[in-house]
Amino acid sequence: MSIWKWNPGVEAIQKGAANSMGGHIGLKVTEIGEDYIRGTMPVDHRTKQPYGRLHGGASVVLAEELGSTAASLCIDPKESFVVGLDINANHLRGVMGGHVTGTARAIHIGRTTQVWEIRIEDDQGRLSCISRLTMAVVSHPK
Repeated sequence: MSIWKWNPGVEAIQKGAANSMGGHIGLKVTEIGEDYIRGTMPVDHRTKQPYGRLHGGASVVLAEELGSTAASLCIDPKESFVVGLDINANHLRGVMGGHVTGTARAIHIGRTTQVWEIRIEDDQGRLSCISRLTMAVVSHPK
């Protein structure tokens, strides 16, 4: 059973994000499952630190983009919107090239808050970063 209240599809999400931070660094939402959203990001000159490894901030951008997108699909956009309250990330393995893939899954979907876990893996499926994103659900002003 799907957790989404609405789902515009991967193509519409990509089109809407093209001129945002994610679009500039090559982030792509690739899959919307029944209870998760998955996306990829290249490890290249746009996302590496000066020492040649994936920049931790780029991992956080991937986590925030996937978690925020997922959170927005769990609310009725006519009634409310979501905004980030907190994000943390533990960087567990350096990635030198290729791509990383993030998967966002809900830990809690409540009336006023949502908590998402985002696991980021390298091309070999090794965990490189784990992040937790807390979102606030805010009603539109009347």
